[in-house]
Amino acid sequence: MNGTAIQTHDLTRDFGTVRAVDHLNLTVPAGVVFGFLGPNGSGKTTTMRLLLGLLEPTEGDASVLGYDIRTESAEIRERTGALLEDNGLYERLTAEDNLDYFGRIYRMPTADRQARIRELLAHFGLWDRRKELVKDWSKGMQQKLAIARALMHRPPLVVLDEPTSGLDPIAAASLRDDLAALVEQEGATVFLNTHNLPEAEKLCGLVGVIRNGKLLAVDHPDKLRAQVGVPTVEIVGSGFTEQVLAALRARPEVSGVQVTNGRLRIDLHEAVEVGPLVTAIVSAGALVEEVRKGSASLEDVFLTLMREEDRPEG
Repeated sequence: MNGTAIQTHDLTRDFGTVRAVDHLNLTVPAGVVFGFLGPNGSGKTTTMRLLLGLLEPTEGDASVLGYDIRTESAEIRERTGALLEDNGLYERLTAEDNLDYFGRIYRMPTADRQARIRELLAHFGLWDRRKELVKDWSKGMQQKLAIARALMHRPPLVVLDEPTSGLDPIAAASLRDDLAALVEQEGATVFLNTHNLPEAEKLCGLVGVIRNGKLLAVDHPDKLRAQVGVPTVEIVGSGFTEQVLAALRARPEVSGVQVTNGRLRIDLHEAVEVGPLVTAIVSAGALVEEVRKGSASLEDVFLTLMREEDRPEG
């Protein structure tokens, strides 16, 4: 699928005197996993509800899959799979019956509906438990079924609001892997609301950062890291005395040093050869066991953007 899945122009939403979304200008290409990042209360869920036509904008406009959010919201919702705060499942039905019910809502033919149920439940590792009532399942299994529900009618756009929230790390990682594989297989666009930065780093080909309703940055995670972050070197070893740290701080290519749990992190002004740094550390009396070159994480980028937003103007 080519083209643009989501386009907003000065999209704004007020709740009384509170501006939840502030003149949002955003383009999401079709076929990508887009991560919408921001702290709680930043405007992520309000934006999602505006895009689905569940809220009217105060100002501005937007199109989703080519449809206007003000006048064609029913068409948008018909072509979108959504998982919002509530998982939308009927706990007194079996997993199989849940998907069959939603397939009927979307007027899927019987044979196609049955094949799709088997395909999705098998993909998420739930096929053998398809006859069980959903109320007896763990939250992780219910979340997998809820995403299967959102994907049931093969929508070109899938909107997910914190899909791994409340899950343990193993369940969250499993759900991420399943989702990534299925999205790649089906070519859908995914709009993912999250404040889980490692999750966004693993899943998303494009991310946007929002705070107080304002869009602070949009780009590929690698490009954001390159723009905001600085090259780093992490050294595992021992003997990182104050004398060693002072020797490093004196070097022109070093912008900062920090020792945590036997790991020495060196921040650099720009990418340089690591060899001379290691030589200097050893010459100063430290023991080096392992050297890793790296760059800023998405978390570093996020925190930097938050600090810049907090900085007073003038």
